[in-house]
Amino acid sequence: MQSGISASKELISQFNDLLRSESTFGLLVNISNEQLTPIQPLTSSGSGSPSSSFASNVDTLLTPHIKEKEALYIILRRYDSSPALVAVTYVPDTAPVRQKMLFASTRLTLVRELGSEHFRETIFATTAKELTSQGFEKHDAHTALDAPLTEEEKSLGEVKRAEQEAGSGTGKREIHLGSQMAMPMGDDAVMSLKELAMGEGRGVVSLKVNPTTETIDLLPPPSSTPSSLSELVSSISTTEPRFTFYRYTHTHKGSEESPILFFYTNPTNNGGRVAIKQRMLYPLMKRAVLEVAAKEGLNVDKKFEVEEPSEITEESVLSELHPKVVQSRGFARPKRPGGR
Repeated sequence: MQSGISASKELISQFNDLLRSESTFGLLVNISNEQLTPIQPLTSSGSGSPSSSFASNVDTLLTPHIKEKEALYIILRRYDSSPALVAVTYVPDTAPVRQKMLFASTRLTLVRELGSEHFRETIFATTAKELTSQGFEKHDAHTALDAPLTEEEKSLGEVKRAEQEAGSGTGKREIHLGSQMAMPMGDDAVMSLKELAMGEGRGVVSLKVNPTTETIDLLPPPSSTPSSLSELVSSISTTEPRFTFYRYTHTHKGSEESPILFFYTNPTNNGGRVAIKQRMLYPLMKRAVLEVAAKEGLNVDKKFEVEEPSEITEESVLSELHPKVVQSRGFARPKRPGGR
């Protein structure tokens, strides 16, 4: 869903103003017409210590703009030293589903387009309470429990992670979603992707995000390789999100073809059993999972994103793989008046 979305010239201009002016506390950002666009800057007129100023500005400048049913990107100036900014993705539970998916899947684009070197941390919030001074205090307390690292340790950790990602082995791969999130993919999942790329295995690889262990887990394969899309659909969960890679062998115009298809399903009719933050992990992870697959030689020919597995049909998939060519009849010269 984030394909083609980029920062507008207006956003880049206002972001540069934020960097230059310490009196500007923050910047509100929206998605409009496939672009990240600024809504308005948050200008601080108060003074005092950095900590009290931040808490005061959050309650007086930010809180009035937080709505219960509208997603929003928020850039805040929080620290005295560089990087001084915090990027907040606010995706309320009551926002429209497609808006939630779009904002969650584009949050990395926002930081990347504006320059990740300017941001010390990224925060994902789903309630208005999290975006109050007390909410930030709770966030800080929770973060402090995770054995804070020194700057040297952080730098060393980044180097080690970069080395792991650049490695060519099939060991556990750690997928990074910013300074606060990292999620490893198990050996069995990576190996299954490689086998599918080589034409081995069951012809299908299903993955899920495990929020408890914070890993990408491989799901048990079906008892037999699905021989049709309907059989594949019957094996996909109707209550939880899934990533599914499938080698679709079929005949087209007398020739057998076996493209690799990728399905991202995120059911809405889950009876409330799937927490919104768990659902939001999937659009965040989609691109990273595809990158791992590509590193293992698995080239996806067509990607599909649907809510319900039942939306995956033979007709819809074939129409995407083999779109009908509309024959042009050309220009018909009009008849001359009078029949001559």
